[in-house]
Amino acid sequence: MLKHSLYGLMATLLAAPALAAPITVYKSLSCTCCEDWVSHMQASGFEVDVINGDNLTPIKKLAGVNAELASCHTGIIDGYVIEGHVPASDVRQLLKQQPEVRGLTIPGMPQSAPGMDIPGSPYEVLSFDTQGNTAVFNRYPG
Repeated sequence: MLKHSLYGLMATLLAAPALAAPITVYKSLSCTCCEDWVSHMQASGFEVDVINGDNLTPIKKLAGVNAELASCHTGIIDGYVIEGHVPASDVRQLLKQQPEVRGLTIPGMPQSAPGMDIPGSPYEVLSFDTQGNTAVFNRYPG
């Protein structure tokens, strides 16, 4: 199943951005924080297609997510990569602004991010380009 998912991912990444399509999320079946983030996205009005897999490294590599930018799940929406627990409001802002970036990430798993939901840890949402360069997209106090 994951092999076919890679072909679908490649087609999605190469497609031109359109109106907000469903977000496809690649995650581990056993990851409860990923499920909680999916619920956060759904509660925020996003349609979410989930593809479970045991080895997400090929997905992340194809999506252009290097190890420093990685988190536990990878989403693709309208040609953008959403890596980790990025708030739905930032995904909406990305889709509205359509900047020339590869996507957004929250490297690691900050405890206050959506899906983790343990207040107190400040974190940053980063945009990243195809070369792996980053910039702060948004900051959260935790």
